[in-house]
Amino acid sequence: MPGTNLTRDEAQQRARLLTVDSYEIDLDLSGAQEGGTYRSQTTVRFTAREAAATFIDLVAPAVREVELNGTALDPAAVFSDSRIALDVPEGDSVLRVVADCAYTNTGEGLHRFVDPVDEQAYLYTQFEVPDARRVFASFEQPDLKATFAFTVTAPEGWKVISNSPTPEPENGTVWRFAPTPRISTYITALIVGPYHEVHSSWEGGDRSVPLGLYCRPSLAEHLDADAIFAVTRQGFDWFEEKFDFPYPFEKYDQLFVPEFNAGAMENAGAVTIRDQYVFRSKVTDAAYEMRAETILHELAHMWFGDLVTMEWWNDLWLNESFATYTSVACQAHAPGSRWPHAWTSFANQMKTWAYRQDQLPSTHPIMAEINDLDDVLVNFDGITYAKGASVLKQLVAYVGMDEFFQGVQAYFKRHAWGNTTLPDLLTALEETSGRDLSTWSKKWLRTAGINVLRPEITVAEDGTMTAFAIRQTAPPLPEGARGEPVLRPHRIAVGLYELTDGRLERVERVELDVDGELTEVPDLVGRARPAVVLLNDDDLTYAKVRLDAESLAVVTEHLADFTEPLPRALCWASAWDMTRDGEMRARDYLELVLRGVGRESDIGVVQTLHRQVKLALDLYAAPDWREEGLSRWSAAALEHLNAAAPGSDHQLAWARAFAATARTGAQLDLLGALLDGGATVPGLTVDTDLRWALVQRLAATGRADAGAVEAELKRDATAAGERHAAAALAARPTEEAKAEAWAKVVESDTLPNAVQESVIGGFVQTDQHELLLPYRDRYFAALGTVWEARSHEMAQQIAVGLYPTLHVSQETLDATDAWLASASPSAALRRLVTESRAGVERALRAQAADAG
Repeated sequence: MPGTNLTRDEAQQRARLLTVDSYEIDLDLSGAQEGGTYRSQTTVRFTAREAAATFIDLVAPAVREVELNGTALDPAAVFSDSRIALDVPEGDSVLRVVADCAYTNTGEGLHRFVDPVDEQAYLYTQFEVPDARRVFASFEQPDLKATFAFTVTAPEGWKVISNSPTPEPENGTVWRFAPTPRISTYITALIVGPYHEVHSSWEGGDRSVPLGLYCRPSLAEHLDADAIFAVTRQGFDWFEEKFDFPYPFEKYDQLFVPEFNAGAMENAGAVTIRDQYVFRSKVTDAAYEMRAETILHELAHMWFGDLVTMEWWNDLWLNESFATYTSVACQAHAPGSRWPHAWTSFANQMKTWAYRQDQLPSTHPIMAEINDLDDVLVNFDGITYAKGASVLKQLVAYVGMDEFFQGVQAYFKRHAWGNTTLPDLLTALEETSGRDLSTWSKKWLRTAGINVLRPEITVAEDGTMTAFAIRQTAPPLPEGARGEPVLRPHRIAVGLYELTDGRLERVERVELDVDGELTEVPDLVGRARPAVVLLNDDDLTYAKVRLDAESLAVVTEHLADFTEPLPRALCWASAWDMTRDGEMRARDYLELVLRGVGRESDIGVVQTLHRQVKLALDLYAAPDWREEGLSRWSAAALEHLNAAAPGSDHQLAWARAFAATARTGAQLDLLGALLDGGATVPGLTVDTDLRWALVQRLAATGRADAGAVEAELKRDATAAGERHAAAALAARPTEEAKAEAWAKVVESDTLPNAVQESVIGGFVQTDQHELLLPYRDRYFAALGTVWEARSHEMAQQIAVGLYPTLHVSQETLDATDAWLASASPSAALRRLVTESRAGVERALRAQAADAG
């Protein structure tokens, strides 16, 4: 519908016409416990540069009143297709809109959740990208900033939190919030319900910023407030120093909310975070590191995105890439950080995501061409976040960290409370660094695709290197991708490593600029040939790196023997990329991991290897060898579980890996015994979430029926328990269970977002190929209707989650191509399906390589 899919041209026309001054929003949420709809009244003051026709956005079941400058307009005449048509005069105007708006269970707009523990309703808003219009009438685009004053009526005793500090309620039920600074619609927020709260503050010089944490009371015992506040204060200290701009809002609340679609959202002064980050069971340190990165990412957004906001969504990277880079940099460099090796996690996880995304048919420049809202809704991807952050890391190496942050400081001071485009940032960085960034930005920000760097080494008979060069190639972009491959300038380090007493230690490091097809490195000529030559040491640039034959042979035997975690992570990532590209067989990747994972100390890397091995075996292994590989992996997982230090993170990680892959009768018997207490592993606590991992695997293998799942749900009668149970029921290996799960997701639209996601996750089981095969045709038959009928978040879950990824065959590719040719899908849906198709195509090539 044109009304819900705002185009860039429409947004530019509206921005040229209007300046928006303020919103006053009055919401009656007194009936939230019962659900349904609620009364929304919006009064917006704006100025038009000339008399013209325009519109304001609103998604609502009914519009009761529309009044422009005191004149009533007929809602039936002006409200259509999620827009209210307006003929505005030149000069100042006041618009008042009264509507019935709807609570949602999709994580969009004003989400309503009822906690099964206390049967109380909990509300929160999620507005990015275009969903403030589900709660109040708004000019829904980032460059029409205004002030926002919320008045909320809610049940007595509830908490009401917004962007401005929470006032004392009138008569216990009406909260009138002071106006916000000038911000965009999508970062306004309301969180309403009987939430549990904890308060503290950040002290900086003569300033004090109130800090708040909120969660549902049923999670309060698990809320580790001191740890969360510690990370938050670390971020305040580091960002205020590096940005040289005071935190721009009056307070900083972090609200852990249920059924959240993303990791978190940077609402100004009222950040919402998925409440799975309130850990109810033991997790590894990697989970705490990930949570800390999320906390710091959203705090960085208070400057990048909230204080200074992109003009339009093609500059989304100005928000997300900077928040990602600065959050990891804070973890790595802030004094006293618990995670000084954060760049290791970034290299092994975030950059792997970016490399995968950049090799899909949908690859795009970091500064993407966003023509409408449909484009941006599918653009929160590995390029916008991880590739963009990688490129910024390289830019910091190129211009210097001090010069980089001096440019950022000038940028904030120059554009505070405004909207910007790429040239605004580049101008500031050029001024402080003295570098001309025009070529750099053109090649890095405005082109797609990934480069490959390889060393070319000539060695004399005495073992000295007589020539050393770095060859850069730009592989063709995937079929269907826009643009042309391009060679880019890279700032990299070359590390030379020697094997001493069984350990690989760096003995030399050379940092240089690489540009063009071949770059000579004269500084290394005349040196003895080392055991390993590692390009892009310290992970300064964004490129696929390959080892020369001699280095690869040493790394294959000694990958776990690097004394530092980052070079290990880089080599692990390179091996995984080679496996995905069919340059390393899946069975050889398994051997590499089995040889080295037991000595890998970084728990985040270990858990990444667990996921990658399982994926390689499920999708990239030749079908006639797959079961042998899976058997070897499950046996190794059990062996490592028994050998791990009792109570350690590694023990927990291996317990989960074993639970995910146990397959023999004896292994499944052990899962059952761990569940009922008939067996124990010294130091391993089979707590609530680990119990569910065991139940789900037993259900997927036919060892746990519906009664067993229901019994486990009685032990854990929580929202999380309901999600786990839904997944376990959908995982059962029977035609009836699959039909029931399919009907709940595809043929009905009553499931909340989080439960739907769980059912899809349980439905798709990698060792149930034959059982799931009939659903390939059913997927394509239903997809168009689902996409048109469901909200974006719910439809995307289905489009991606139920695509027949496991059926790696030419028949799946043909079925996909036939659907794409006949269905005429929207650009957003076409992108999601072609990305999934590319995964099957890659898996076919990898399987052929593994068989060969």
